[in-house]
Amino acid sequence: MTFSSFRLMQYHQKIDRELRAEITRRWPDIFRVQRLKRLKLAIKDRLESHTKVPLRRPLRLDNI
Repeated sequence: MTFSSFRLMQYHQKIDRELRAEITRRWPDIFRVQRLKRLKLAIKDRLESHTKVPLRRPLRLDNI
C-alpha cells in the first residue's frame, strides 16, 4: 500500500464519520449530506484507480 492510498483511506473514513454524524442529527443538512456523499464516492473511485494494476501484456489462453 502506498502512502497516498493510505491517506485516501483515512480521508474516506473521516468523511464517513462526518456523514454518519450529519445523518443522525435531529435536523440534518441535506446539502451537506449530498456533498459528503459525493466526496466519499470520488475518493472511493480514486482508491480503486490506485489499486488497479495493469497487466504488462494481455493474457492469452489459446497458447496453453
